[in-house]
Amino acid sequence: MPRVKNGVAHHARKNKIMKAAKGGVGARSKLYKAAKENVERGLAYAYRDRRKKKGDFRRLWIVRIGAAARLHDLSYSRMMAGLKAAGIEINRKVLSELAISDADAFAKLAEAAKAHQG
Repeated sequence: MPRVKNGVAHHARKNKIMKAAKGGVGARSKLYKAAKENVERGLAYAYRDRRKKKGDFRRLWIVRIGAAARLHDLSYSRMMAGLKAAGIEINRKVLSELAISDADAFAKLAEAAKAHQG
């Protein structure tokens, strides 16, 4: 059986890791083992944080809606409960955008939420 060498594939894998590790400080971008560990950790964080980003944005929208609702003498929870009772189905992303860019439309929604409070 002939001898099988893996040089080309090994170098390709190594180059791929070293290219991904560019920008790292010290050994993390120069030495293969340290670079590999750094890249693997970075990929793991990227995977985790792509999921975490959804929750981060939701929290941001809630803070924005709460701040805008306070200008109309409503808490966030009363605003959302009032909108639900009024039968207005609008998601938090759009609602927070309205709070920033169209204050008049948000004011109308706040009045509708106030009118339908228990």
